[in-house]
Amino acid sequence: MTETIKVDIWSDIACPWCYLGKHRFEAGVAEFRKTHPDVEVEVESHSYELAPDTPDDFAGSEVEFLTKRKGMPAEQVEQMLGQMSRLAESEGIEFDFGNLRHANTRRAHRVLHLAKEQGLQSEMQERLFRAYFAEGRTVSDPDTLAALGEEVGLDPDEVRDAFDDDDLGEAVDRDITRARMLGVQGVPFFLFEQKYSVPGAQSAEVFADVLGQVIELQRGGGSE
Repeated sequence: MTETIKVDIWSDIACPWCYLGKHRFEAGVAEFRKTHPDVEVEVESHSYELAPDTPDDFAGSEVEFLTKRKGMPAEQVEQMLGQMSRLAESEGIEFDFGNLRHANTRRAHRVLHLAKEQGLQSEMQERLFRAYFAEGRTVSDPDTLAALGEEVGLDPDEVRDAFDDDDLGEAVDRDITRARMLGVQGVPFFLFEQKYSVPGAQSAEVFADVLGQVIELQRGGGSE
């Protein structure tokens, strides 16, 4: 019988650590399955908004946004983003902060829930991350989101309808409420089997180790 580990992940499209965490987690899953080929890892992504007060039509850069929000000098912000870009490059991910347009992510989260209904959540999330961090796309723009959705197999008209869909809006709110109930202070946040939490973009080795521990706990619990 195939064993399964369920992993719930909270993240935000505008969070560079979430993009890194997604890739590190996926690398950890691949490493784990080398020794546990019969164990399936079932992943469900959940919405989290780091800056819900960002206007949909925010036209500033990431440096401008962080300078105002965190009260940091622009030079310090640029240095921090430069370090982040080098770290991402070492992980095979591109960050182009100079071209990035900071955006409210509420609409993007609605599209992610639409994609989840159609079995395309992971593909849509990856496309949004790349569009936001590497391509300078505005992920609060309806036409941009419709085009990105079409690329991964969504109907662009359904994507546009998602912006006014109350059910999708409530799905986003439920994710955020659940995160608060779990005491989530930041993202990415990983919850294994509804029991074991791992905050932050840990290394692939850490994720592989956690998965190994979880499956051993499951097996031990089943034998009692």
